[in-house]
Amino acid sequence: MHEKVALITGGLGGIGSEICRKLADSGYTVVANTFSKANENADQWVEEQKQLGYDMLVEEADVTDYESCKKMVAHIEAEIGPIEILVNCAGITRDTFLKNMEHANWRAVLSTNLDGVYNVTKHVVKQMLDREYGRIINISSVNGQRGQFGQTNYSAAKAGMHGFTMALAQEVARKGITVNSVSPGYVATTMVMAVDEGIRNDLISKIPMQRMGEPHEIANAVEFLASDKASYITGANIPVNGGYYMSF
Repeated sequence: MHEKVALITGGLGGIGSEICRKLADSGYTVVANTFSKANENADQWVEEQKQLGYDMLVEEADVTDYESCKKMVAHIEAEIGPIEILVNCAGITRDTFLKNMEHANWRAVLSTNLDGVYNVTKHVVKQMLDREYGRIINISSVNGQRGQFGQTNYSAAKAGMHGFTMALAQEVARKGITVNSVSPGYVATTMVMAVDEGIRNDLISKIPMQRMGEPHEIANAVEFLASDKASYITGANIPVNGGYYMSF
């Protein structure tokens, strides 16, 4: 009998790893996607998860490549089990002012952060529709809601991700599939903590809670949306940002 599977793109990152562990705690067979097992030291990551008590699987696919995503999803469905939860977490940044932004850096961010959502979801949603069940959760960003200086590419991609969420939610709602997004604020990942301390403290001063978020706080929101407790929530965006940006 096949296990229930959760696929997390960008699963080896700081937030992605926490989501993987949280969904494993919920009883799913977790498959973490990486664009390159070698570049992201996937074997070391798997070993680190084992030391924490988790048995994780890693599948390689470039989310910017449609055929690569198609092959990955087909392999997971055939060899591991039906994908019941998809978390689109893969993302990159290439920050600079628009006047200085090379076309390649616009394309790289849009291809990974937005095209990647289409490339993976397109192949997963077909099987979800056939089975009449599924949870799709897109990891957007507070900067997709409020914009951010020097991030026209990233902000556009993350805003587009939620537009995708709302449209797809309407298409699949009658088939028992929910589609939602989570918009983290500034989270204390290794990448963010490497930022100059002065810049970091200035940023924290603008957050009403006066601290950065923790990866597990993002994972908690994902776990909730993936559960049956969220069965009547679809097309929604859950902000997890400490009050940095508020809307209704």
